[in-house]
Amino acid sequence: MATRPFRVALVAGEASGDFLGAGLIRALRERLPDVEFRGVGGEEMRAAGLETLFPMDKLSVMGLTEVLAHLPELLRLRRHLVRQLLDWQPDVYIGIDSPDFNLPVARRLHRRGITTAHYVSPTVWAWRQGRIKGIRRDIDLMLTLMPFEARFYEDAGMPVTCVGHPMADRIPLAVDQTGARRELGLDDGPLVAVLPGSRRGEIEQLLPGFLDAVERLAAERPELRFVLSAAGPERYREIQQALAQRPPLPLTLLQGQSRTALAAADVAMLASGTATLEGLLLKKPMVVGYRVGRFTYAVLSRLVKTPWVAMANWLVEEELAPELIQDDFTADALVREVGAWLDHPEAAARLAQRYEAVHHNLKRNADARAAEAIHGLLTDKT
Repeated sequence: MATRPFRVALVAGEASGDFLGAGLIRALRERLPDVEFRGVGGEEMRAAGLETLFPMDKLSVMGLTEVLAHLPELLRLRRHLVRQLLDWQPDVYIGIDSPDFNLPVARRLHRRGITTAHYVSPTVWAWRQGRIKGIRRDIDLMLTLMPFEARFYEDAGMPVTCVGHPMADRIPLAVDQTGARRELGLDDGPLVAVLPGSRRGEIEQLLPGFLDAVERLAAERPELRFVLSAAGPERYREIQQALAQRPPLPLTLLQGQSRTALAAADVAMLASGTATLEGLLLKKPMVVGYRVGRFTYAVLSRLVKTPWVAMANWLVEEELAPELIQDDFTADALVREVGAWLDHPEAAARLAQRYEAVHHNLKRNADARAAEAIHGLLTDKT
């Protein structure tokens, strides 16, 4: 009697997870050509071969109040997903980031005998460290992107593999700024990239401040040009509507192409998140902004015990990218910090050297490492 192909369930809740999941799917298929993939993902994971059960955008919410507003729908989706996957009986379930959604799903599946893995460590070293007990109980393998994360799980006695970051594999060590500008049809003048985030809540909270800063910078420095990258068609429409309410700006709006926009730029203003890692790998001076609802911030400021919010600063263990958080996120502060980078190119050159060292450390052929680790879980079951 012939055995069925391996079945792999994957769930990503936002664009960064979609990127990681697509690379893992492609690398696993190289090892197991007949493997089947089902779960939740975005355009990249679907293009790589995932059968998606509902749109990934339904999981892309941020902040406590924002999650509470969507909680009934999120709980319904979780129940639906668990039922679908229990019927399908995957050989392994892989939650990709989005721990508040994925870890409860993994717990339910693990209790029913399904092997589980989690790709991208939750920030257990920064807050809610007690979560490690549940993670160790419900997750058979943790895949981390950063070496310091792996050490945390090793100390907790949990199976872990550090894979590095696939973005570090795909972004060249040397940045072709001229080629990026040519690709976008931009000239050689000073250029600022603006990346306001991939979630609707980020656009609502951050875009007005970024656009206020663009207006100010354009007035104070007429030679400046701006490129703004929207993460997908829905964000593109939202940003178009916001721009229509303002005077014309020397700004090129893109759909996607965040990496090309960053490569082309001299300085970036961006939301805290994976974009700061991309900026680090492209060796760009950055100003990082983040703001959430006041209730969310009041709760998180008491729970989170970290010196920085930006991944780029975590990796260099220093606030090289200025962080403007909550009430500090103002147009005045953005203009001041962007101007400081533009006026001090020697500081940008020193920054690039620090970022290059991190790039080397993260360049580990992550897709293949992650696939090898998951392949090990699958073959252990046979």
